[in-house]
Amino acid sequence: MEFLIVLLVIVGIIAVLFLSTLFIVPQQQAYIIERFGKFHTVQFAGIHIRIPFVDRIAMKTNMRVNQLNVQLETKTLDNVFVTVVASTQFRVDPSNVATAYYELRDPAGQLRSYMEDALRSAIPALTLDDAFSRKDDVAFDVQKTVGNEMSRFGFTVVKTLITAIDPSPQVKSAMDSINAAQREKEATRQRAEAQRIQIETQAAAEAEKTRLQGEGQANYRREIANGIVDQIKSLQAVGMNVSDVNNVVLFNQYLDTMRNLASSQNAKTVVLPASTPGGFNEMRDQVIAAMEAGK
Repeated sequence: MEFLIVLLVIVGIIAVLFLSTLFIVPQQQAYIIERFGKFHTVQFAGIHIRIPFVDRIAMKTNMRVNQLNVQLETKTLDNVFVTVVASTQFRVDPSNVATAYYELRDPAGQLRSYMEDALRSAIPALTLDDAFSRKDDVAFDVQKTVGNEMSRFGFTVVKTLITAIDPSPQVKSAMDSINAAQREKEATRQRAEAQRIQIETQAAAEAEKTRLQGEGQANYRREIANGIVDQIKSLQAVGMNVSDVNNVVLFNQYLDTMRNLASSQNAKTVVLPASTPGGFNEMRDQVIAAMEAGK
């Protein structure tokens, strides 16, 4: 009976020792193994064996990407104080897990210091407008500078972003005023251009209207002259002499003038000779005299 108990104890001890030699590393982690207090190896995801009481797990390192946000105040080349917010993503380099553990005690703090130093060197070299327009270039330069420094300690800087550049409220108000003035200037220029086009179009329309009116008036007078010529030829064809023809033509023009005056909305009172039509010869002589005086 005693032998059986001893055997069970021995088997139990062997089982415990065997199980203690096995350990499992989860996905996206790395275990640093030390042997007698000295670095031995790095084990990644999977099942592994170690020597009990000789090897120990010194550190369980997370291999996933971490993010660090940095906010600092600095000034631009044109002496405008701004608050810059930057985000950087970093992780442990799988080939330098031991370096990351043994060389750097506070990775986040060290990375923050490098980020702040790089931003304070990059932003003051740019004006406020350039800082906004070249934000991606600044982020790339900061990532390159910080990445080179952190690589010496076994870390990889994956990505760096400048998420915000905020000037003071007074500067924002001044920038808004400048933008509003520029937009108003552009709107005024556009309104002036539209007015110029309107004036040019109206002037061209008036010129075309005048031209058409002139052509119409010329055609109207030409038709009148042709009608008078036809009338003279008709009267001469029935045997009237030149003097009688002129009298008839002048009298017809006189009657047309009186009719136009009577039908016009702006007609005034017209005084005719009392002897009309008995005094036609007198009136005719007056019309002929007036026409001759106008020559």
